[in-house]
Amino acid sequence: MSENQNDLRERTTSFALRIVRMYSTLPKSTAAQTLGKQVLRSGTSVGAQFRESQRAKSDADFINKLESCLQEADETAYWLELLVKSDIVPASKLESLRKETDEIIAILVTIVTKVKKRIGR
Repeated sequence: MSENQNDLRERTTSFALRIVRMYSTLPKSTAAQTLGKQVLRSGTSVGAQFRESQRAKSDADFINKLESCLQEADETAYWLELLVKSDIVPASKLESLRKETDEIIAILVTIVTKVKKRIGR
């Protein structure tokens, strides 16, 4: 595993832990818990999907697994946005987490694009 891949592995694990901690601070209202469970599921899945991609059997498999990871990250961005727009969590409290989500998405897009270009897709 390259140093960059190891960094992303650690980064997605830290991201998942931040999602878990954020979820544990949400209000106990039905709306907060419902949205929270969604972001908990997708946010913790990003790292799991990335780890899966590191065991890909081919470039096509690698791309497929990374695109699944990207989907989960994008979904996480959506749920975090909804937590803010529904006034459940102040934007300022999620700003750092939302920024990290966007950065992870950008990194994943770059990796997928480079691999696709390399294999001529």
